[in-house]
Amino acid sequence: MLTTRDGSAWNPEYLLAIDAKTCIGCGRCFKVCGRGVMALKGIDEDGEFVEVDPDLDDDEEFERKVMTLAQPGACIGCGACARVCPKGCQKHGQA
Repeated sequence: MLTTRDGSAWNPEYLLAIDAKTCIGCGRCFKVCGRGVMALKGIDEDGEFVEVDPDLDDDEEFERKVMTLAQPGACIGCGACARVCPKGCQKHGQA
């Protein structure tokens, strides 16, 4: 069992998955995560993920944007992303 700095018990809940059907690609979770766990992707008309260039207006290349797991091993289980997600599309748990 892990503990916080004051000795309280703490069980991290790691980000395990993001439901692409529910995610609206708002980026709130991305903004609160300082660990690079997630990345914004586009979904094309075939349902495939495509890269999103934040410097280009490339919205015509995909149907919508969603958040994806980029580096799940970097998650420390803080839960900040879950607290800001307006759709509750993330699954957290023990790794």
